[in-house]
Amino acid sequence: MPISDVSNHAQTRMQQRGVTSGLLELLDAYGATQHDHRGAAVRYFDKAARRRLREAEGGDVYRAVETKLNVYAVVARDGCLVTVGRRDHRINRC
Repeated sequence: MPISDVSNHAQTRMQQRGVTSGLLELLDAYGATQHDHRGAAVRYFDKAARRRLREAEGGDVYRAVETKLNVYAVVARDGCLVTVGRRDHRINRC
């Protein structure tokens, strides 16, 4: 589900956590999706998503954003971005 709108809460969290709109575009294009069983989806970069990003965008772009790929985004069913965050733990797959 592509990100179509950004909530006020998500805009605040993006600013607080240093997540740029360009990084969200990469996450939307190449990120993995895990449903949270509450009606939303969590988008994040797993190993396969990082590989897809590196192959599609090239090594220079990947190296430029590699340290910032530890982010996740929660997207509602209607495509509205609910929140973003930095992940330091593994995303549980149920």
